[in-house]
Amino acid sequence: MRNNDDMDGFDGEASNTSMISGATSPYQPTTEPVLQRHGLGSIRCDTEYLKSNFGILKVCEVVLSMMAFICIETIMQCAPCGSLYFFEFVSCSAFVVTGILLLIFSLNLNSKLPQINWSLTDLVNTGASMFFFFLASVVLAALNHRLGAEITAVVFGFLVTIVYAFNTFLAVKKWQLNSRRMNVGQSSEYTRARTESRGEVESRPEIQRLEA
Repeated sequence: MRNNDDMDGFDGEASNTSMISGATSPYQPTTEPVLQRHGLGSIRCDTEYLKSNFGILKVCEVVLSMMAFICIETIMQCAPCGSLYFFEFVSCSAFVVTGILLLIFSLNLNSKLPQINWSLTDLVNTGASMFFFFLASVVLAALNHRLGAEITAVVFGFLVTIVYAFNTFLAVKKWQLNSRRMNVGQSSEYTRARTESRGEVESRPEIQRLEA
């Protein structure tokens, strides 16, 4: 039977053995911080965009489109109703699409989808909205029943057409600037590649002899 001294020595050896095996074990507990996905927590409001010309124009377009849509919706009776239905469809579509784009840009969601050409998307939306709002306003101005709601809707329609026209002008300039920058970047990349290839040829005379 082992005495207490033997048991103490055995416990000490076991402790030392466990410490050594723990130090040499490849399965060490990690202390690296665990990265957490923030998800929607990373979404923030881009106040700089809302203060910019594009942000202000987008807000004005959404408000004016909504007012035009509300005015046309207050009309209960019409005969014929084609001009009202067309204006209603244009104002509702412009309000929804422009509102979605305003939400995307103001929350900086466009940076999470770089595959989409957002400058071109904004240009197409503003150009189409300008054209159809102008057409719908002209048709409603020519074919209306002299109601106050119709006249008010026509006024809002022409106002939002002007705003869309100015936004289209700025969007065209922005799209041209981005296209110019992209072309300059591609040409500089091509020039750099040619320069590196020429330097490699000059540094290897055997390639020059083969080309000769």
